[in-house]
Amino acid sequence: MSLTQSDIGRIANLARLELSEAQSERMRTQLNGFFDIVEQMNAVDTTGVEPLAHPTAVIDHVSLRLRPDVASEPNNREANQRSAPAVERGLFLVPKVIE
Repeated sequence: MSLTQSDIGRIANLARLELSEAQSERMRTQLNGFFDIVEQMNAVDTTGVEPLAHPTAVIDHVSLRLRPDVASEPNNREANQRSAPAVERGLFLVPKVIE
């Protein structure tokens, strides 16, 4: 897959970006480079390879270092909400932004 300058212009328009001609060309080169890498990865023969739940699942001596799931700070909800303009039942009230 190869993007053209018109593709980059459409993507920039959808993202509400204003790109100069040089920026547009650099973006096209970078995105096409990304797609080239994806094509190389797709070309690898993976028949007979089972998907892994985690990349370290095949390495027996590697264990994930997960921290304990404990609260490290006290609940300061009331103190944090004192400066809020509007609070109701422990929640910050904000103006409606979606009509």
